[in-house]
Amino acid sequence: MKDNRPVNLDFTTFKLPLPAITSILHRISGGFLFIGLALLLYLLDQSLESAEGFARVTEWLGNPLVKLVTWAVLAALLYHLFAGIKHLVMDLGIGETISGGVLGARLVIAASLVAIVAAGVWIW
Repeated sequence: MKDNRPVNLDFTTFKLPLPAITSILHRISGGFLFIGLALLLYLLDQSLESAEGFARVTEWLGNPLVKLVTWAVLAALLYHLFAGIKHLVMDLGIGETISGGVLGARLVIAASLVAIVAAGVWIW
């Protein structure tokens, strides 16, 4: 019997639908949050330790690199929040069709972009 199945798949040739991309990004943002929130909790711990610790954290937060990392963690949190809400709405049976999934993915991306830009303006 001749087997015509591909042996090595080239994943760069696949075109994933928008809902699949948003779902993958939801998982990635969750992983990034796991690491990023540890950093933010460390900053919170240092700021609550003493007055000198608070001053040190305030100085660190003036550094553009620390601001960028904080913004990245906040962006991951906002995206993860909106994508999670979309998943909860789909658990209620709303938006389970293909067109509903695409609309939900577009709404997640649009709401996330607006919130991430607003967070960037707030941080900078």
